[in-house]
Amino acid sequence: MQEFIYYNPNSLEFPLNEEVLISSTLKELKEINCIVSNSDQVNAQVVAKEIDFYIQNSQDNLSNKMKNVGKLYKINALRFDLSLDMEQELQVDNRVLLIGTQEQKDDFLGSKLALEFEFYHIDASILKMIDGHMGSFEVIVDNDGKETVLKVSQIVWFDATETFDRAGIYDPISSSHDDVFEQLLQNTKGHIYKKFITYDSSICQYHDRRDEVCAQCVNVCPTVAITKDDENKHLIFSDIDCLGCGGCISVCPSGALDYAPMNTESFFQISRMYEGHTPLIIPAKMNIHEINIELKEHVLPLSIEGEKFLDESKLLTLLQESGSQIVFYTDFLSKGTTDAIDILNQIYKKKYNCKAILVAQNEQELQAALQEVQFVENSRYSINQTTEKKRENFAIRLEKIVDGQDLGRVITGPSVHYAKVNVNEANCTLCLSCVGACNVDALIADATDNTLQLNSSLCTACGYCELSCPEKDCLSIEQDMIELQPSWFTYNVLAQDELFACVECGKEFATKKAVEKIAHMMSPIFSKMSKTKERTLYCCEDCKAKLMIQEGLLHA
Repeated sequence: MQEFIYYNPNSLEFPLNEEVLISSTLKELKEINCIVSNSDQVNAQVVAKEIDFYIQNSQDNLSNKMKNVGKLYKINALRFDLSLDMEQELQVDNRVLLIGTQEQKDDFLGSKLALEFEFYHIDASILKMIDGHMGSFEVIVDNDGKETVLKVSQIVWFDATETFDRAGIYDPISSSHDDVFEQLLQNTKGHIYKKFITYDSSICQYHDRRDEVCAQCVNVCPTVAITKDDENKHLIFSDIDCLGCGGCISVCPSGALDYAPMNTESFFQISRMYEGHTPLIIPAKMNIHEINIELKEHVLPLSIEGEKFLDESKLLTLLQESGSQIVFYTDFLSKGTTDAIDILNQIYKKKYNCKAILVAQNEQELQAALQEVQFVENSRYSINQTTEKKRENFAIRLEKIVDGQDLGRVITGPSVHYAKVNVNEANCTLCLSCVGACNVDALIADATDNTLQLNSSLCTACGYCELSCPEKDCLSIEQDMIELQPSWFTYNVLAQDELFACVECGKEFATKKAVEKIAHMMSPIFSKMSKTKERTLYCCEDCKAKLMIQEGLLHA
């Protein structure tokens, strides 16, 4: 397979690396498949429209243009090689439910393709719930006071009252009868969809929790692609209903969710290609081929698919690997990406006295941003982060910025949260319930010195440790801030105790505070039973049993 093809009927004014096949005629490309091309008229796995955008608008000299066009091809080859968004196909049969009035049904079925389907009809007034997804919908209706389940593959819902965008449900009023029929028919030939999200339940702050402390991905999902099983505290993913916007990725506190088309490793490898360049991020929806604007020297476009998956860790990676401010051209920012940009801009303002990311929402703002953007002296930093999770990577990169200084605090939230755990050592018995509750290792117990320790940079601010703490006035969380000082990135002692030795055998079996607390509570009761019973409060499990057996034998 040819790796790279450049097609332009007007040819190209400068040569490219020999890896790129250049052609001005489609005829000779007809039988050739390739990985990356600048044109959608070529049989390519990836169409990189930013290549022509760069060639037409860049002010780089000819030599750099040649190098950078080659770089754009390699960036897209990397994107293809590392992507996890493999296409999947869903078989959809011809069962279709019409939800609407009799007149709407009659009008719709008068269309030319009605015989292609097996139609069912209900009035919207008896609809109670729609469950499942395209190909296997379960529609619950009120059948004269009794619930009846209708199983269908697709739904035509006139004037749908629910506003979500859901695959397999169509409203002819918001489009047309012909468009809906065409879509129904296309789906029965096999519905092609992609897997946009990957998921690691081991660091999810919703999965298997006793109480709900996080479900931000569910809250920001514009469809029903992510839903909750509240009984078991499991997330449920519907790849069929996912739009691939990536909004859930940007608000996920731990990095449990990742963006399959450009996952963390892919974004890191691509970011390294921007060393010495100013990245101009452009989502696909911004129609890059329609943008006619001058790119000053060293500005290199980065085309992305979903515009919402960029979290603070990914953006800081691109900032530091490039050593430059970033221009982000988009007419919409998700809640998570907005917060991420705000956090980074606060950090860069404190350290470098400039913004990290310049957002432009129209061509006038883009022009101004491209004039303002510049490299940031001493900001470049490169690490191998392929094994790091989101919070760990952000912490390592942020620590480099802090560089031993005290830069004060930055404010986080309302959609991206950082926090600090505080412990009242006088009330902490080192029961370690909080350590068991933390699944990102922000809280740990060190057996060598009997301490409870916290690394604030790893804390996801979920609050599950606070819920799990059994002591009163002991553990609290200071929400929505990052302290830009060295101690934020290291484990610090929150509480410490010494071990208590069994009064019978001398074996250390619990912390002193824990034993004293239980003894304080139970001594008034046990002392009324016997001195031996009271003494068991200060014994290990083995000696406790031994004393009670002896007590029983003496009384036998």
